[in-house]
Amino acid sequence: MEFKDYYQTLGVSRTASADEIKKAFRKLARKYHPDVSKERDAEQRMKEVNEANTVLSDPEKRAAYDQLGRGYQPGQDFRPPPDWDSGFEFSNRGFSPGEADGFSDFFAEIFGRMGGGMNGFGGHRGRGGKARGEDHHAKVVLDLDDTFTGATRQISLRVPGLDAQGRVQLSTRTLNVRIPQGVHEGQVIRLAGQGAPGSGGGVAGDLLLEIHFRPHAHLRVEGRELHLTLPVAPWEAALGAVVSVHLPGGALKVRIPAGAQSGRQLRVRGKGIPSSPPGDLLLDIQVVLPPANTAQARELYEKMASELAFDPRQEVRV
Repeated sequence: MEFKDYYQTLGVSRTASADEIKKAFRKLARKYHPDVSKERDAEQRMKEVNEANTVLSDPEKRAAYDQLGRGYQPGQDFRPPPDWDSGFEFSNRGFSPGEADGFSDFFAEIFGRMGGGMNGFGGHRGRGGKARGEDHHAKVVLDLDDTFTGATRQISLRVPGLDAQGRVQLSTRTLNVRIPQGVHEGQVIRLAGQGAPGSGGGVAGDLLLEIHFRPHAHLRVEGRELHLTLPVAPWEAALGAVVSVHLPGGALKVRIPAGAQSGRQLRVRGKGIPSSPPGDLLLDIQVVLPPANTAQARELYEKMASELAFDPRQEVRV
């Protein structure tokens, strides 16, 4: 996917104010609007100008784009890094399907989740002109250990906005958030009254925190399930054994059935994410051979080779 330089498309600098972006867009819209333009590629250029304006005229989208775009050149191969948007606080506006229609894959890849998946109740006006504040949302990344024990974490969020000159700025606010035991990937924690303020005396909106986990050294998370590659010795796999599996919540005893082979998967029910209901732990067996790096080890391997009638390639002969 190619990186798109929206500032170059509108012909403005990266420090352009909101008014400068608006003026640049209007000038280009008059030039490329298909109803009046005589340019050969007017329709395509108008789409590009609309897309650039949609991003740069919105402080939230512009802040996200600026975060990602540092160091990239137009046309350069681009892939957003994992969890790049963690810690950004966004409103629930997002963009409508009509707004995104015809925009590039680059736009969809970056902004496809903004405002999506967390339907709030922002801006509802009731009697007396009161309006509930808009819900905000943010993605936060936690350690996997937090779901096993529960925790209170201090979370800092970057909030996009405009300064007095109409340029994007990021302010920071810090919250102490209680992480419940058993929280799972993608779960949303609602903080009442921490969204946008209401108007006319209306109540504030809520802040919705979408939970994600940092990559773990050994465990892989899929929803409520945990996946772990479990190394076992050849004798444990051949004879069967009870081995210890270390999880953030403590050690667990697991029985390896006799004759287990690499690639076999064992399911331990209820030992994944301790949610309600709890997830399962999936263990992928990996038989690990000890090295033949001593005389005694070589002797044992040579004895096995001579005394065991074993051909590992018997079933793949042609």
